[in-house]
Amino acid sequence: MARYTGAVCRLCRREGEKLFLKGDRCYTEKCAVGKRPYPPGQHGQGRSKASDYGIHLREKQKAKRYYGLLESQFRGYYELAAKKTGKTGENLLSILESRLDNVVYRLGLGASRAEARQLVRHGHFTVDGRKVNIPSFLVRPGMILSIRDTSRQSDKIKGNLEASASRTPPKWLEFDASNAMAKIVALPGKEDIDFPIAEHLIVEFYSK
Repeated sequence: MARYTGAVCRLCRREGEKLFLKGDRCYTEKCAVGKRPYPPGQHGQGRSKASDYGIHLREKQKAKRYYGLLESQFRGYYELAAKKTGKTGENLLSILESRLDNVVYRLGLGASRAEARQLVRHGHFTVDGRKVNIPSFLVRPGMILSIRDTSRQSDKIKGNLEASASRTPPKWLEFDASNAMAKIVALPGKEDIDFPIAEHLIVEFYSK
């Protein structure tokens, strides 16, 4: 599968804010956005005011990079959201939040979405008792996410489980750390997202 393999700190600098792509490092003084708060490249410090198109593009790029997706994936989710009833922008955010790798990250079982995606690909989790190693798998209310018994012996999984005990999962997830099990109790809504995304700008971008 194609994926971005460049320096992720450049992505944060390009969007002008932290996208929390490196986990704990993003909360330290080593964060590139804090050290160099301007876009990368030789013209990064001399960019002019963005046009309306540029504003819409940057919002789309920000959301795409925040969830670690390629353009074709993101566009596909937008088209899926447009077919659903309700507001397209809010549908899009709900779909993005429902990805399995995002759920693992939200539960604190991965320091970043990239790490959560890797853990899913390595087959450490089950959904309703069946192993799922597809990061883009969309969860639904009522589903049960568990860490596989064999995976609980992994030092990485053990460390993440201990770290997750100090985190409060979003209200649409119920997490039992002692049994390494979580239940999806509802579909995520816009109010459940802890990152500012102006979804109406994304809708306007794709509507042009």
